[in-house]
Amino acid sequence: MAMTRIPQNEITIFQYVFFIVGAQIGIGILSLPADVAKGSGTDGWIAIIFGGGISMIASVIIVSIMEKHPEDTIFDLLPRYFGKWFGKLLSLLFSLYAALAATTVVFTSIHLVQAWILPQTSNYWIMILFMIPGFLAARQGVRILGRYAEIVFYMTLWMPLLIAVPLKDGHLLHLLPVIKEGWLPIIKTVKKTILSFLGFELAFLLYPYVKEKQLAKKGIIIANGISMVAFVFVTLVGFVFYSPDEITQYVWPTLSLLKTIEFPFMERFEIIFLAAYLFVLSTTGIPYIFTAVFGIAHVLEQSDHVRVLVIGVGLYIIVAFLYTPTFDHLQTFSEWWGKIGMVVGYFFPVGLWLYMKILQWLRRGKPA
Repeated sequence: MAMTRIPQNEITIFQYVFFIVGAQIGIGILSLPADVAKGSGTDGWIAIIFGGGISMIASVIIVSIMEKHPEDTIFDLLPRYFGKWFGKLLSLLFSLYAALAATTVVFTSIHLVQAWILPQTSNYWIMILFMIPGFLAARQGVRILGRYAEIVFYMTLWMPLLIAVPLKDGHLLHLLPVIKEGWLPIIKTVKKTILSFLGFELAFLLYPYVKEKQLAKKGIIIANGISMVAFVFVTLVGFVFYSPDEITQYVWPTLSLLKTIEFPFMERFEIIFLAAYLFVLSTTGIPYIFTAVFGIAHVLEQSDHVRVLVIGVGLYIIVAFLYTPTFDHLQTFSEWWGKIGMVVGYFFPVGLWLYMKILQWLRRGKPA
């Protein structure tokens, strides 16, 4: 096993909720208002609600799967149902998916820092600054990551109040009429919300460590609900402040909103906001890094995930020396994360749940 599931690795239901919220609210909240506006105009917030509902259903299915074997992570479950070698292959693919998600978040965070805060700083120096705390957090395991996610959640509760400040200069008429172009554009836009809600699939890893397992379903629904409210809130603020056509011109509309906030003693307040928001981004990137190295260590039958983590961190730094992704490359990473994430987070749980049910039926009602 890559990490022993002993009491000191357990997390509370609140840490479980905040862990998932942190994994979901990362890059998406910075770009989502423009993304949904391109698909269905100012009705995009309705698509977010639908996307949140779908993610809740997928999340409940994941917890239902894990309830069958409450001491197993997904990396234990797959060999149990698909055999040692095919199960390991599926575990490796899940780990590579987590690595893709982590890579997308990390390099996008570096891009944001270079574009908004430190334009003259080299790619690899920022990577090193990111990887040091990332390594220290990920090496400790689930409990420390859960505590970290909880602390960051409480530390950033002031951010919605700040984002709401531009509302005083907004126009509610931008939201009217509701459903102006019918339901079809809204339904098509739901797909664009998929990437933002990804993060709930980490319940495949977290479930065995949750103390109050009987609350796991309620917890994951609450986590998705918090993320959905945050996404809808930021999107509505953007729609009210910007005109329907204007918001689509911004790559990071949430950060651009903050450029309108001025204080007599401070200019460019969005830099302060982004510097603080890096903590939120870390609660997205670090859990995916941990999931990737934990899974690979499990596949390699390592007793500890730290050795794989050291190699992974080293690879990130080396890649940052050799390669600086353009914004188009980052968009491609995000698109691939969204496409593969749709399979991993939505289709795979349904397929696995059906497979387990069929297997149980074939065994004539015996536990799967």
